[in-house]
Amino acid sequence: MNELKTIREYYKPIQPTVSTNDNEIYYQERQPNKEIENYVYCFWQLKTKKPLNKDYNYRVVSDGCIDIFFNHNLPNENFVMGFCRKYTQFSIGKEFDYIGIRFLPSAFPILFRVDAKTLSNQSQELNKILPDFSKWINLAIKSSDSFEAITKVLNEKIIENSKNQNIHYDHRFLDSLNLIFQKKGYLDIEKDLNTGLSLRQLRRVFNFYIGTTAKSFSNVVRFQHILNAKPSKQSLKENKLYFDVGFFDQAHFIKSFKTFYDVTPSLAFR
Repeated sequence: MNELKTIREYYKPIQPTVSTNDNEIYYQERQPNKEIENYVYCFWQLKTKKPLNKDYNYRVVSDGCIDIFFNHNLPNENFVMGFCRKYTQFSIGKEFDYIGIRFLPSAFPILFRVDAKTLSNQSQELNKILPDFSKWINLAIKSSDSFEAITKVLNEKIIENSKNQNIHYDHRFLDSLNLIFQKKGYLDIEKDLNTGLSLRQLRRVFNFYIGTTAKSFSNVVRFQHILNAKPSKQSLKENKLYFDVGFFDQAHFIKSFKTFYDVTPSLAFR
């Protein structure tokens, strides 16, 4: 779907809270097939290399996306996590192996016709939202399958799903979304999103496709822009990147950053 390609071009949602150099936990991402790259940002795996000494608290930072994920060893344990307007932290035990699909903003509702607002700020059992997809995961995924093999069948399933759907979307919404990405989340929603939608319509379509308001989503885009810039603690002080995306002082920036990440920028970029 060429109409959605600018989302991937302008927006790269990242989850930086697990280091690839971690000695106990392994995290990897694989890119989707070209046919669905405008829907899926990546497939991911989070697993322990060995049993941990204590339960691991996994922190998910705000990225504007919706994820389907499941327990590799028990695929019938599958879930969907909606848009989160702040960081989310939950315990996942001493030993785990989770595999997930990170959908680009708006892609999940477009593909599955599910109101994103009903998923926001929570994780739910997938069988309550997409019972057929939940059942398919349980039948198609084996604990003995490699991550590479699993991403292959996930690709095929989503490609099949996209071809079988009569997909509809609001061009005015996509225009608004692209403006937010181009402005890196720094814009006046009432003045700058002049795409033919009234403020009431704008709120309605963003709640359906994203799971929150245009303003709230813009704040996440702004936060993700800072993450993608990968500033060091020192360069953040010297270059003051946060001025470029509308923060008027350091205190305002730090408060907003902690909402989405849980820690201060100095700790996140040390």
